[in-house]
Amino acid sequence: MDFDLAPELEELRQSVRRLVKEKVAPRSGEIDRTGEYPSDIFQLFASSGLLGLCIPEQYGGSGAGILGLSIAIEEVAKVSNTAALMLLLTRLPTGPVMIAGSEDQRRRYLPGIASGHTRAAFGLSEPQAGSDVMGMQTVAVPDPALPGGWVISGTKCWMSGVREADWYTVFAKTGQPSSRSHDSVSAFIVERSFEGVSVGRVDQKMGVRGVDTGELLLDSVHVPPENVIGEVGGFRLAMLGLNSMRPVVAARGIGLAEGALMYATEYVKGRQAFGHPVSDFQGIQWEIARCAVDLEAARLLTYRAAWLADQGHFTKEWVPYLSMSKYYATELAVRASGLAVQLLGAAGYMQDHPTEQWYRDAKQLTIVEGTSQVQLGLIARGVLDQDLWWD
Repeated sequence: MDFDLAPELEELRQSVRRLVKEKVAPRSGEIDRTGEYPSDIFQLFASSGLLGLCIPEQYGGSGAGILGLSIAIEEVAKVSNTAALMLLLTRLPTGPVMIAGSEDQRRRYLPGIASGHTRAAFGLSEPQAGSDVMGMQTVAVPDPALPGGWVISGTKCWMSGVREADWYTVFAKTGQPSSRSHDSVSAFIVERSFEGVSVGRVDQKMGVRGVDTGELLLDSVHVPPENVIGEVGGFRLAMLGLNSMRPVVAARGIGLAEGALMYATEYVKGRQAFGHPVSDFQGIQWEIARCAVDLEAARLLTYRAAWLADQGHFTKEWVPYLSMSKYYATELAVRASGLAVQLLGAAGYMQDHPTEQWYRDAKQLTIVEGTSQVQLGLIARGVLDQDLWWD
């Protein structure tokens, strides 16, 4: 068993680390304060080839896979979860296309993501259908004017990157709106330019500012048959896409936690209390040590999950391992950012230090793409169904 990264992945880590220190870190605070989309960072990622990490080479990417993307996101998230989210959005909406899309769809939509010429977003959640995905009310009915086409109406919410996206992966009911059967939901590629597509309200967020989150309004949008992803009645595709994303979200948590711990550790080494550096106190050392152990545990869980996802292991029997990474790493981000605020004391609560930003950003990670409670339920089901450990 080899725990060393492949040379190309280690080189990727080092190059992203340098890029983050030189270009992203100086912008992080300003992005958070203004909430403005950091187009300069997006272009930086595009020119550095980071937008195509998870895209196969035949479609213009580098083929580094989910593990490569996770490693890059981990480094970026040390200073900016907003910038890390920009990288995540190269995989979340493209995942269903890569998993079940046609060759034509892949050639039409993936190269633009890899080059940065186009952006995409993912439309699954609705006001009354977050964790309860089957409660969605967005409907798709057969288009009477175009055989095989569909007409979609409804509202999607909490979509990251909704205002910047050129196209959307959208899930809608192709069966009865009240149906909770999995074969009643299908996936579609909806282009921003289609008539009837518009952006509704944009959310005012506690953290992760700079990439807009908001509503996508679909008013009798005509979608051609070639924009159906996979088969009609393919709700399973939504779950496969989300399952494969667990380590990517986990990487955001690891990066945030590590950035917060490193910053707080440097601070307590230089802060005096009772005539000694705060880092000399055993109670402080123990808290730092516990967090360091959790970080390494989260990293191992996440790298394994990313490797599994790259092998195509994101079906039911592998879900507990993927969910473990997302649950553990994102909850760690909350604990580590809280510890960083505490170690800095009153200073940690002030905008003079990035700790308060990390503290606000961390909570989002335990909610998006499956809450911590959803992950615990999936892990428990794996144990109860004997998908884990049993011969």
